[in-house]
This record gives sequence, structure tokens and C-alpha cells, in this order.
Amino acid sequence: MDNTPTLASYLLYLGDTALVTGHRNSEWCGHGPVLEQDIAITNISLDLIGQARNFYQYAGEMLGTDEDKLAYLRDPAGFRNIVMAELPKGDWAFTILRQFFTSTFQHLLYAELVSSPDARLAAIAAKSIKEVLYHKRWSSEWVIRLGDGTDESHRRISEALKELWPYSTEFFRPAPYESGVAPDPSRYRDKWMEETTAVFAEATLDVPAPSGIIFSGKTGIHSDHLDELLHEMQVLPRTYPDATW
Repeated sequence: MDNTPTLASYLLYLGDTALVTGHRNSEWCGHGPVLEQDIAITNISLDLIGQARNFYQYAGEMLGTDEDKLAYLRDPAGFRNIVMAELPKGDWAFTILRQFFTSTFQHLLYAELVSSPDARLAAIAAKSIKEVLYHKRWSSEWVIRLGDGTDESHRRISEALKELWPYSTEFFRPAPYESGVAPDPSRYRDKWMEETTAVFAEATLDVPAPSGIIFSGKTGIHSDHLDELLHEMQVLPRTYPDATW
């Protein structure tokens, strides 16, 4: 049975989604299509990992631990990130579309969390929303560029859309720990659809049919991809737990 306090669980969900997305994006460092965009995706990774630290620090105070232990010493079942975040980075179109979906949702969510009765959560959201707005603009411009570009770029972003679309439903399904401590995420579905489909229209992309697939990363049920990601990310602190730098 999970005895983690509900607010701490919610903070872990926010932090884990930011950390895992940031880690996947960081895999592009040195491999971006051009230097400017290589730097851009790397900076977005750093923003997301910084957001994760803020959420972890707050959660750690509640749980009697610290940000490093939360990031490096939890098993996959203890992570609360959405499943979309842990999928392999794929090609540039896949990474771009995942970031666009995530940033569009985060922007809607953080815009409400800035008015949270929890002052510290509100402060983290207020800081994060400035970064997320840039992430949203940057990724949306890339979606349009790829969709309304060459035949090859259109094919790639279309394939990414087909693959990622079913995973987007998890943004809007509330986890038990969200009740009473966070806004109901289902309220953002219509606005998220409005904003994403407006970009799809400019990108000449067709909106996929609804999917009935259910993903439960927010409650600790993950794909094997997270196991592989955490094995790589956690190997050093798990091998040398008392090391100092």
C-alpha cells in the first residue's frame, strides 16, 4: 500500500514527468539537427530538470529525504511520470511532438497552480510557467515547420502523431492523490485539444481518432523503457551511494 502523503505524491508526479522528459531530451545533446537547435533542446532539458529539483525538494521535506535520493534511489514502480515521458527519444519529430504535447498541458496546469492555496507550490508554478511558455512556443513552431515542410518532414511528424496521440489521454485522467490537492486535470482536455488542433491545422496534420488505450504511469505502472532509462541514470549513485564530489 502506498502511504505517501497525497501532496507529496502529486509533487512527485510533477517532478518525475519533468525529470524523465528532460532526461529524454538531453539524449539529443550533441546530436541535434543544427547547432542552434541542439542548444535549444539541451536548454529545455535543463529547465525541466531544474523544475524537477524544485518539486523534489518540496516533496523531500515532507518525506524526510532529499532530491538526490528521490531521483536516484527509487525503483520504477515508485515513479509517477506519465508513460509518454519515458518513451525512447525517437527521431527529431517524435521528440518535438512529445515536448509540444507536454508543454501545452504544463502551461495550462501551471497557470492554475500559480493560484494554489499552497504558497510554495504556487511559487514553483510561477517560476516554471515562464520556462514552459517558451518550450510551448518553440515546439509548436517546429511542429508547423515539420508538418508544412517537405514530404519527408511531413511523413515523420505524421508518424510521430499517430504513435504519441494515444499516450496523451493520461494527462487528463486524475490519479487518486490529485483529489483535494490539485485541479482536476480533465478540465484542461478541451482547451488542450483546442490549442493542439490549431497548431495541427497550420501544420496540415490530421487529428487522429480517439484511442481507448489506458496508461497508468501516474500510479506507478510503466513500460520497460523506464527501467532502462533509470538503470542508466541511476547506476553511479546506486553503485557508490556514499560517494561525494
